[in-house]
Amino acid sequence: MEYINFPNTDLTVSKICLGTMTWGEQNSEAEGHAQLDYAIEQGVNFIDTAEMYSVPGRAESQGSTERIIGSWLKQTNKRGKIILASKIAGPNRSFQHIRTKLDFSKASIEDALHKSLARLQTDYLDLYQLHWPERPVNIFGVRDFQYETDSRYADNFAEILDRLEGFVKEGKIRHVGLSNETPFGTMRYMEEARNGRLKMVSIQNAYNLLNRRDEIGLTEVLLRENLAYLPYSPLAFGQLTGKYLNWAMPKAARVTLFPNYSRYHTIGAFKATEKYQEIAQRHGLSLTQMALAFIRQQPFVTSTIIGATTLKQLSENIDSAKVMLSEKVLQEIQAVHELLPNPAP
Repeated sequence: MEYINFPNTDLTVSKICLGTMTWGEQNSEAEGHAQLDYAIEQGVNFIDTAEMYSVPGRAESQGSTERIIGSWLKQTNKRGKIILASKIAGPNRSFQHIRTKLDFSKASIEDALHKSLARLQTDYLDLYQLHWPERPVNIFGVRDFQYETDSRYADNFAEILDRLEGFVKEGKIRHVGLSNETPFGTMRYMEEARNGRLKMVSIQNAYNLLNRRDEIGLTEVLLRENLAYLPYSPLAFGQLTGKYLNWAMPKAARVTLFPNYSRYHTIGAFKATEKYQEIAQRHGLSLTQMALAFIRQQPFVTSTIIGATTLKQLSENIDSAKVMLSEKVLQEIQAVHELLPNPAP
């Protein structure tokens, strides 16, 4: 396993981060523990979760993923050996079961953080992330920003940082980061950091062969501001394993179980996936490992968040850390990207 310094921190993290959002829905507690045991044995030391997990978000299973991680931490006593990240949910009408008011007010952060710490059975988080902004932005499959006056926008970036800093000073959070954020929002936080406030150290966004839109504007921000980038959905909800090609619906697969998770099931995404599959086959690679290796090899990527529902999938995903794509493969991937750019943002 390869390790890297997490920018602006004293943390050293594995280039593979274990995503956990299926635990408590598609995976049982025992299966979650088995994944943790296997990942740690393979050198993974970075674990990511969120208060809203498991996915899809439901009142019955909300917080279950953190509880599964917490019971594993209690059983194994390995808290000091892992880098643990979680998130607070922003406004979303579908998640009113989490809190009556979903925002980043002091009361909401205090409620979310303390409940996460209790479920995780830990005194602190290494990284605490804002799961998505309070303001409406073009994320979760929305390609274009809707240019219109929005009364829900408030320039409260400074206040949010001040609230988070209070918990950093208490020792309950070591570092703070963003998720599903845009270049604008990221730069507003960077401006506040230049004014002496707490600095956001990372951004966790969807990034894969079917969705490379962060390369358009955000990657320059990552470079100039020295921020960590934590791509999630590197396999595009399983689309980039090839299992959905020809519109197949494998039993127990995520999109089969939850049809509304069709973000990567566009006509363009299927066409691009077929072409990426051809590249992988020509070069004796699995599509899964080619897709994951492509993400890992990007110079702006700090750690790739992978997820799995079986140990077999997890093994293949972690083993992608040993795959190095040749310049020829990268050129062929780029040719497809230029032909079919970002078919599933």
